[in-house]
Amino acid sequence: MENLNNILEEALIEVNKASSFALLNDIKVEYLGKKGKLTLLLRNLGSLSKEERPKAGQLINESKQKLTIAINNKQQQLEQIVLQQKLTSETIDVTLEGNGQDLGALHPITQTTAKICGMFQSLGFKVESGPEIEDNYHNFEALNIPKHHPARAMHDTFYLDADYLLRTHTSPVQIRTLKQWATSGEESLAIICPGKVYRCDHDQTHSPMFHQIEGLFVAKQTSFAELKSLLTEFIRNFFVSNELKIRFRPSYFPFTEPSAEVDIEWGKNPDGSTKWLEVLGCGMVHPQVLANVGIDTEIYSGFAFGLGVERFCMLQHGINDLRQFYDNDIRFLAQFK
Repeated sequence: MENLNNILEEALIEVNKASSFALLNDIKVEYLGKKGKLTLLLRNLGSLSKEERPKAGQLINESKQKLTIAINNKQQQLEQIVLQQKLTSETIDVTLEGNGQDLGALHPITQTTAKICGMFQSLGFKVESGPEIEDNYHNFEALNIPKHHPARAMHDTFYLDADYLLRTHTSPVQIRTLKQWATSGEESLAIICPGKVYRCDHDQTHSPMFHQIEGLFVAKQTSFAELKSLLTEFIRNFFVSNELKIRFRPSYFPFTEPSAEVDIEWGKNPDGSTKWLEVLGCGMVHPQVLANVGIDTEIYSGFAFGLGVERFCMLQHGINDLRQFYDNDIRFLAQFK
């Protein structure tokens, strides 16, 4: 028993010097294990007299308790050291900008739609919308498109059943709006109708789903000259070119009469002649279309026009493949921030 104090002092010194959990565990085994130095002292209590045994047992247990507390304290110190080292090595500066935090942007089609709508809204046109699933009446019949017209063929139109289909243009929105306006008592109507339309077509310059913007103006006095002036100013402002050459070429649409397609100068042919590119269609609203919605054609007349948003976007940004708009390639979309 005379060695108890020496054993405890030696153990406490070793615990204090321990620099790792492994060394600390070795010390615990050496002194407190089954064959540990303090454990052996307890086993030898039987060699003492009955009078000495209780006192000796109490001193040994107190020594074991002191050593256990020292080991636990040292273990907590080592855990703090390890934690601090980990925090130091994994320090994050929260004031730095995070990775991948680049701001997104509107899709180029959305940007072009907003630009075109904004230009016409500044002239007093209102934006109207309608359902993408239409019936034959609003999509065809009310627009003076007879049943035998090629546009109603299965190979051009996505039919859902005998009467319902995915709209092939945004003109049905004009019909729905004209119905409401006919009973409103207002003197004129000026609307633009942006939205998705669907046709059975898919290649480098065509998509089965694309975006269209149509415009409509109805009043007691209007003319093709007013339509021509409006579209000329719109196209030149959109392409930011007052010198851009524009031509109106006679054409045919069932819902307008007379009708025209609008071309813009887009480079030169090999022989030096002007290269023309079609950008939209237009015309005076066919009297039958107005009559179909209850408007007196002896008093009112109107004009309408329509354009493909993708085409204007492609021309503005020099894009030559329509499919890039729908590939979701971040490298392509990032250019339009």
